[in-house]
Amino acid sequence: MKRLDLFEPHIAYGALDDRNAFSLIKILKDGIGFSVFMNFVNRSPFSLTEWSDFLHLSERTMQRYKKEMRVFDAPQSERILEIAILYKKGLEVFGDSNKFDSWLETNNLALGNIKPKQLFDNSFGINLIKDELTRIEYGVLA
Repeated sequence: MKRLDLFEPHIAYGALDDRNAFSLIKILKDGIGFSVFMNFVNRSPFSLTEWSDFLHLSERTMQRYKKEMRVFDAPQSERILEIAILYKKGLEVFGDSNKFDSWLETNNLALGNIKPKQLFDNSFGINLIKDELTRIEYGVLA
């Protein structure tokens, strides 16, 4: 199982959890730096191209962020955190990164017969996936 140490400890994201709202708000206000983001990208199953789609940024813009080591603005930082929290939850529910990654890549009838990761580009989709993970966790399958 992959361990989701999402960001480097010097940024105090170690216990990334949606119950720690004030820490998350501070992260959003400060923005997530590209190097910190890359730490997560390297631990996630998603390519930079997929991240470009999730964050509504062109690949060229993403490359410029990388070259300039820019900080993501609040909306993109928020999406990165939402996906990171969701990914952590998925690992907890499935207990294995390979199983969860496979689930993200498989069409899901309960989610409109699309791949769950296709819903990562907006908050409503991410919330649908969270709800589905909760149902799986408690054995309530649709």
